[in-house]
Amino acid sequence: MTLDWTILWEKLPLLLEGALVTILITSASLLLGTILGFTLALFRVAKIPGLSQFARFYVTIFRGTPLLVQLFILYFGLPSIGVALEPWPAGILGLGLNTGAYVSEIIRASILSIDQPQWEAGMMDSSYFETLAFIVLPQALKRMIPPITNQFIITLKNSSLVSLLTIEELFRRGEQIIYSTFRAFEIYLGVAAIYLVMTSVLSALTEYLENRLEA
Repeated sequence: MTLDWTILWEKLPLLLEGALVTILITSASLLLGTILGFTLALFRVAKIPGLSQFARFYVTIFRGTPLLVQLFILYFGLPSIGVALEPWPAGILGLGLNTGAYVSEIIRASILSIDQPQWEAGMMDSSYFETLAFIVLPQALKRMIPPITNQFIITLKNSSLVSLLTIEELFRRGEQIIYSTFRAFEIYLGVAAIYLVMTSVLSALTEYLENRLEA
C-alpha cells in the first residue's frame, strides 16, 4: 500500500483539536501535581510528625504502581464503592496525583542538595521556614527546573493513557481517524509529530528559564 499524506493534512484540524484537549488536561494535571508535590516535599524536609510519614507512604504508593492502574481505579474502580467520576476529573486527578509523587521527590532532593552551612547561616538570624523560603528555595529552584521539566514532559506523554477513559485527546482522536480511514502509518506519524512539537516547546521553555535564572 502506498502512503497517502493528503489524508494527514485533511485530518490535521481534528488532530489539533485533540492536541488542545491534551494540553488542557496536562496543564491542569501539572498544576495539581506541582502544588501537591511541593506540599509533600515540605512535609518530608521539615519532618513534620505524622505528615512526613504520610508523604513517604504516598510517594511509595504512587511511584510503585502503574499510572494506568491508578487511572482505572479512579474511573472504573471507585463506582463500585459509590464514587463515580466523570472522565475529565478522573483523568486530571489520576495524572495529577501520579505527577505529585515524582515532583515531591525532585523538590525534596533539590532542597536537601543545598549545603548545610547555608542552612546554619540562615538560621542564625531567621526561623527554619524563613531560611527555607528565602535562602534555600531560591538556590534549589535552579537545580530542580531541569528534572521537573523532564517530569512535565513525561506527564504530557502519559496523558495519552486518558484516552482509555474515553477522553478524546490527541491519541484517541488519532485512533478514531484511523478507524475511519485505515491509514494508520500516516496518522500515527502525525500524532507523534504533534507530541514532539509540544515536548520541544517545554524543553525550550526550560532552557529559557535556566538562562534567566543564571543571568
